[in-house]
Amino acid sequence: MSPNTCWLCKICREEENGISSKLSLEEVLQWSQSFEKLITSKYGPMIYKTYLKTEHSDENIEFWLACEDYKKITSQRKRISVARKLFTSYIEPQAPNEINIDSPARKAILRNIQEPTQSCFDEAQRIIYMHMERDSYPRFLESKFYQKLKHSLQTNDNNSMIN
Repeated sequence: MSPNTCWLCKICREEENGISSKLSLEEVLQWSQSFEKLITSKYGPMIYKTYLKTEHSDENIEFWLACEDYKKITSQRKRISVARKLFTSYIEPQAPNEINIDSPARKAILRNIQEPTQSCFDEAQRIIYMHMERDSYPRFLESKFYQKLKHSLQTNDNNSMIN
């Protein structure tokens, strides 16, 4: 299948300048072993986010990834700024990308961001991880999206063996 006709290639080009040519069958097959393998692989989060957009729930992976970046912040000044941004984007009621967490977790974050620490979003991140692992990840593996991606790479692998 040529990159010009592959539906996933078009999505990937729009997302990240054509990562589909760098995506390996081995990596894609590993994603079905565990959610952890998907979310920690090189291209898994981007592909998974593209799938979640079709379910209108990409705020979950965006929040999870933003929390991973947040944990790496060493400057307290920057941590305060990013914590507020995360709160207004994902946590507060009616936030533009509001995530589905329970009220106690929401209230704990509100208390924690007064003096934000590296771990003040950990509970919300854990909840979102569990939502994705239990709900959207199994659907992702069964989806035409993932199945077509695997098939496309298997076909490319077989063609390259023949040539």
